[in-house]
Amino acid sequence: MMTLSRLCLPVVALGLSVPAAFADGIVAKPSKAVADFAIVKAEVTTAGDVLRFRMEVAGKSGATKPAATGKVPGATVYSYVWPTKLDSSQVGFEKGQGILALAVTAHPDFDDTPLVDENGDGNPKNDGALWHSHWVVLVPDDQCGAGALKVKDIPEGTKPRLPKTWPGLPILIDSPDLKPDLSGQSVEVRVPLKALGDGVVKGVAYDGVTAGLRVNANLHAPFLCVANVFAVASGDLSLPGRIR
Repeated sequence: MMTLSRLCLPVVALGLSVPAAFADGIVAKPSKAVADFAIVKAEVTTAGDVLRFRMEVAGKSGATKPAATGKVPGATVYSYVWPTKLDSSQVGFEKGQGILALAVTAHPDFDDTPLVDENGDGNPKNDGALWHSHWVVLVPDDQCGAGALKVKDIPEGTKPRLPKTWPGLPILIDSPDLKPDLSGQSVEVRVPLKALGDGVVKGVAYDGVTAGLRVNANLHAPFLCVANVFAVASGDLSLPGRIR
């Protein structure tokens, strides 16, 4: 089991105890994170033919974004994340690659959804500052900090199985056109169940996390590290939620 010490929490003292996991989600204890990232509740449920990822925060969802630096190396990414025990193969990666997570992210210094024109200006490569969705595979890597996680790198010269909407970055990330809804205190993404293949969904474990990631200064492995964890719904990344 991944613990908070394995996640690396250098910035925010969470002050969380492990909450109860109810059928309708994980209810978190109050945290000391910035309100826009302080998780109140995280849930993943099926609703008809979609898988509904939802998170409630104490502040206004999506109101806080990273400051632009004008360059990709060292760029910051803010995120609302649902780590799951869904298998990486269910979204088009090879089987058993790590922790498959759905992430809603914003990062003004680069665009990683080249097939989607989020702002509708005719240029699909200038939308990174808008909140958008990804599938990512997370694995531990001490090069990101003691016990920290990263988005799994693709070793140079290898050609692993990748989703059709992989954005071309050297990491296990997918950029499907899944528009997140950030309104009031909630963040929600609806994923068509048919996009998850034939794998099991019901009863699969999940958690909720808010975090800041950082692009490596040399744009090399590790490419994208989890630099700061703001809040964890369970308190310890034990994935106590179950998809119902």
